[in-house]
Amino acid sequence: MATAQEARPMTPEEKKVIFASSLGTVFEWYDFYLYGSLAAIIAKQFFSGLDAGSAFIFALLAFAAGFIVRPFGALLFGRLGDMIGRKYTFLVTILIMGVSTFIVGILPTYASIGVAAPVILICLRLLQGLALGGEYGGAATYVAEHAPHGKRGAYTAWIQTTATLGLFLSLMVILGTRTITGEAAFADWGWRVPFIVSIVLLGVSVYIRLSMNESPAFQKMKAEGKTSKAPLSESFGQWKNLKIVILALVGLTAGQAVVWYSGQFYALFFLTQSLKVDGATANLFVAASLIIGTPFFIIFGSLSDKVGRKPIIMLGCLLAVLTYFPVFEALTKAANPDLHAAQQKSKVVVQADPAECSFQFNPTGTVKFTSSCDIAKQKLAANSVSYSNEATPGKSAVIKVGDNAINVVPTADEINTAKEAAAAKLEELKAASPVDEAAVKAAEERVKVLSDDKRNKDAMLTAALAKELKESGYPTKADPAKVDKVMVIIILTYLVILVTMVYGPIAAMLVEMFPTRIRYTSMSLPYHIGNGWFGGLLPTTAFAIVAQTGNMYNGLWYPIIVAGMTFVIGMLFVKETKDVDIYAND
Repeated sequence: MATAQEARPMTPEEKKVIFASSLGTVFEWYDFYLYGSLAAIIAKQFFSGLDAGSAFIFALLAFAAGFIVRPFGALLFGRLGDMIGRKYTFLVTILIMGVSTFIVGILPTYASIGVAAPVILICLRLLQGLALGGEYGGAATYVAEHAPHGKRGAYTAWIQTTATLGLFLSLMVILGTRTITGEAAFADWGWRVPFIVSIVLLGVSVYIRLSMNESPAFQKMKAEGKTSKAPLSESFGQWKNLKIVILALVGLTAGQAVVWYSGQFYALFFLTQSLKVDGATANLFVAASLIIGTPFFIIFGSLSDKVGRKPIIMLGCLLAVLTYFPVFEALTKAANPDLHAAQQKSKVVVQADPAECSFQFNPTGTVKFTSSCDIAKQKLAANSVSYSNEATPGKSAVIKVGDNAINVVPTADEINTAKEAAAAKLEELKAASPVDEAAVKAAEERVKVLSDDKRNKDAMLTAALAKELKESGYPTKADPAKVDKVMVIIILTYLVILVTMVYGPIAAMLVEMFPTRIRYTSMSLPYHIGNGWFGGLLPTTAFAIVAQTGNMYNGLWYPIIVAGMTFVIGMLFVKETKDVDIYAND
């Protein structure tokens, strides 16, 4: 059978398989990312019974739920795919994803139906995560089992482009809707449009998928009576298969996931949160890099048919390990040169009792960090300030900017002095001619804040830190006139190319690692644990590391360590698969 596949070119039917599978998976990723892109608006619409901060946290938790359940979707639909077939299983997954997304678009808000709204929303997110957990393995397996021998890397690489294209499509539809409706209308009702129009995409995908045939490998196995009766126990209950699942996770998908998330998500987060680049500008930079970099999925997928999957994936992991620190520092210099210069010139030190300093890992966003050390680190992290730590046991935290020291918890004398200065400033503004009403209002608010015992300490710290940072050259945001746009796009494109190296060949390799009878189940689980958990935890873990150590680049240690682990284990224990006969069942 493998020889027959190798001897002929792709038929029109097989090309249709590639197109239909990729198109459907693009739409699934589109549906999945819509929620993340609109989390702030969804928080206001569905969690308005909470304060603004808690509402956003719960909206993000609902988004995270979709990632957390992906491995369970892999188990559920992987089992069905190995028992009843690839075609019908991933037809079901796209129906679940599409219908769930459409319902979000028409779901009444908290203001209309109360607590039922967020409960239904979270249930829909769980369904989306389950569906995505079953979709990827089905699409990759289906395409690989149709592809000619020696072309699996090239054809499954089209599946690998779909996450990037789905993200890009969701951003473009949101941007277009925002532009047409205007910000006020978009926040009120326009946000529903991208969810509702997904029903059209669903209809197209289902129509095409219904006309496709079952994969030849599954048909052959079914005709021979060799389908698995218990794919879960075969995949994970027998050591000969379980050890391959474990190797696929730690020796392939874990490293692939952190490189993928670093290149497409953490880079955007770093631009907007750490480098203070305007959100719209940052999105355009990332979109440009995705347009340039996406063809490399196909390039590296095709190359893997010639030189092997393993060398390309391992090289991508190794380059990430070796270059992330200098590349992200270069990104800082290009995107916010004032910040880079200030970091080199004005050193910041946090002097604190180590016993007060927490490791601020907060995946749920519900933990409160209230010690003076934690407050100091949170303030500096929010201002994108790198700092060193100095132990001062038994003392309240102090922030030193150059030679100037700021008490994180101001003394009573400092508070009284600030109150007197604020009151004097207010009287001066009232006596001026003409009166600046806006300045008077701001001065009155400052007097009010300083008179409130719960708020005055934070207000004083914020003001004092802002003053010292400004005088030391730390910018409050990136200056658009100073951004080296070409260099930023070059750097982001390099990061995307690393993504294409680790991600382009991996679908073919995962398919080839497992026998046909348990392929769908076995390949889906390590992929979704790697990408849903190792990758999904990257932003939270990276932020916690930055807050703990003080260096804005130290969050990169998480992807570097995981990618390094994958490189070592992959090089030592994972076998090359490009010449494997995927029609074998043993």
